[in-house]
Amino acid sequence: MVEPPSGTALTVIMVCLTVATGMLDAVSFLALGQVFTATQTGNLLFLGFGIAGQGGLSVLATVVSLGAFALGAAFGARMESTLAARRHRWFPVALALEAALLVAAAAAAWDAGPVRGLPPGRRFLVIGLMAVAMGMRNVTAMRAAVPDFTTTVETRAMTALVSGSPLGRDRRLGYGSHAAGRRLFSVTAMFAGGLLGAGLLGLGTRPMLLILLVAVVIAATAFLVPGLARDTAQGR
Repeated sequence: MVEPPSGTALTVIMVCLTVATGMLDAVSFLALGQVFTATQTGNLLFLGFGIAGQGGLSVLATVVSLGAFALGAAFGARMESTLAARRHRWFPVALALEAALLVAAAAAAWDAGPVRGLPPGRRFLVIGLMAVAMGMRNVTAMRAAVPDFTTTVETRAMTALVSGSPLGRDRRLGYGSHAAGRRLFSVTAMFAGGLLGAGLLGLGTRPMLLILLVAVVIAATAFLVPGLARDTAQGR
């Protein structure tokens, strides 16, 4: 059995992963210094702004995140495709490795208070570890191929949600289908993750505790995936 679960079980997993992304980007942007570790489109813009000397953005932090993300994507693609070719369970293994990287990031941020932040070297290490994990996550989400659930980017899902609604009425983009609910879940999950992460930071929660919380959730998901996949296969 090499495939992830399907149907409702996989949708629930992707919702949880999307919420986790929102929480992680809240930590990286609000506590690590105006840089994203998952939403690399934003980082590309930040890099341009920083090189232009506008906005007080750190070029180095953005480069670290972009580079680490690319490294994670390359590693994730090789690892997951190799496991799949050998008929191993690539989906839970990828989630388990993502959780391990986030645990390492939490350990690197262990002394960070809610406002004080980290010394530059350790801050870049935390950013890099989180971005590697998110690069792997993008590969995992793309391989799972759940429509409207990239778990890290919502622009496409938001566009499809509006275009396929009674406002847009575009049948090619889902008007008249049952896609609207899935798209709404995707967009709402990202918003909820960002809101939750920012709210917990605002209450004084240490960044490392938030990263660790996300790691635990992802690790638990990885543990549950084989059973869910088995149940899905038996139900077919």
